[in-house]
Amino acid sequence: MHSHHHHHHHTHTHSSFNTAFAIAITLMFAYTSIEAAYALLAHSMSLLADAAHNLGDALGLILAWIANWLLSKPASKRYSYGFKRLSILAALANAFILVGSSALIAFEAVDKLLHPVAMHTTIVIIVGTLGVLVNGGASLLFRKGAHSDLNIKGAFLHLLADAVLLIGVVVAAILIAYTNYLWIDPFVSLLIVGIILWGAWGLLRDSVNLILDGIPHYVDHIGVKNYLSTFPGVTAIHDLHIWGLSTREIALTAHLIMPERKLTDQDYQAINKVLHEQFAIHHITLQVESGHEDYLCHQSVKC
Repeated sequence: MHSHHHHHHHTHTHSSFNTAFAIAITLMFAYTSIEAAYALLAHSMSLLADAAHNLGDALGLILAWIANWLLSKPASKRYSYGFKRLSILAALANAFILVGSSALIAFEAVDKLLHPVAMHTTIVIIVGTLGVLVNGGASLLFRKGAHSDLNIKGAFLHLLADAVLLIGVVVAAILIAYTNYLWIDPFVSLLIVGIILWGAWGLLRDSVNLILDGIPHYVDHIGVKNYLSTFPGVTAIHDLHIWGLSTREIALTAHLIMPERKLTDQDYQAINKVLHEQFAIHHITLQVESGHEDYLCHQSVKC
């Protein structure tokens, strides 16, 4: 006997974030163009580094937007879960974009450390302050969904981090204006690289974990097993699998050994409710077995 439980209340969430993505991407491309032009004019490596980071963020937002849109597409006969896993690939691509842009920034920063160039600090301060407002405001569009979706979290963290990094760029420009220590600019750009890579590592780790069907880090899998194992009538549990269908939805399958009784519709409803509300699991499939020695499940040995 199997229980299948699915939730279809995510469509509104997808569409609301589609608007957020459209606004954020427009702001990012507009600001990045301005930032890159004035960075070259001001001879500021840290501002140019941030422009490269912003461009990576904008491209990453486009990938995340496409993935977010695909999450709302219905399943088909061939793709029974729809296109949900593409959201994981988008998160992975986003991480690689950050790593690639960081390598370019680091190369240029080292060159500027060896060959310092005077910069126009006033331009950097004005453009950097504008960037803090743009990135900070755009990040707020994704704050609500950052706790439940890796793609939305990636968008939120990238934008928020860039706002913080630009504060560093502005502070560096103020210090250079007062001290004329030109090495501060490329030094700050290298600090930016370190912060970017720190964030990218977390995104890369979580994305690879989901691609390999690992248990999402925020799921208490021991708690799930304990709950199912102690459910009335269950004497054993095997073939328990928990994995991410997307950056937002989690699936579970399990075989329950119940020699004395079977699960009722009310039992299934109770299990589904607990797994969804306490463990954030959306797609649940349970197989109930009596555990009779003549009909042992082969999966009990493997899993």
